[in-house]
Amino acid sequence: MNLQEIKKIMELFDNSDIAKFSIKQEGFELKLQKAIAQAQVQAPMQVIDTLSLSPAQQMPLPQTESTPAPSAATKDTSGLFITSPMVGTFYRSPSPGAAPYVNVGDVIKKGQTVGIIEAMKIMNEIEAEFDCKVIAIEVNDGQPVEFSTNLIKVEKL
Repeated sequence: MNLQEIKKIMELFDNSDIAKFSIKQEGFELKLQKAIAQAQVQAPMQVIDTLSLSPAQQMPLPQTESTPAPSAATKDTSGLFITSPMVGTFYRSPSPGAAPYVNVGDVIKKGQTVGIIEAMKIMNEIEAEFDCKVIAIEVNDGQPVEFSTNLIKVEKL
């Protein structure tokens, strides 16, 4: 499987309602899983045959309170961003406890590492594509990201 095929699969997965996807082909294995928002986390489900229960035994499903996810209107989506080239977990520093690669207000050069995305146990350095100044960090350390997620808002120099 070549890089173009992998990117196409990731794009199709990203644009679908599928939560998990796995494929094995000629010694190659690809597993994709979408991040679940906290409001969507569900308790493990038990399979019960409700037809065999008496009305007294049938209990209503617990209602979960869901907090609305921040709307797109609350995040500033205008301007230039360094975006995620893949699905994975974003890290701001090279190791736990180490200083972050960049902070708000830093001036960074083309090719400078701004973070890491861990995908399938591989650490992929994310580099600036041009000289710029960091305006905002859009994702938290250790946060799952998808393809094209805005990671860092920048101002081109």
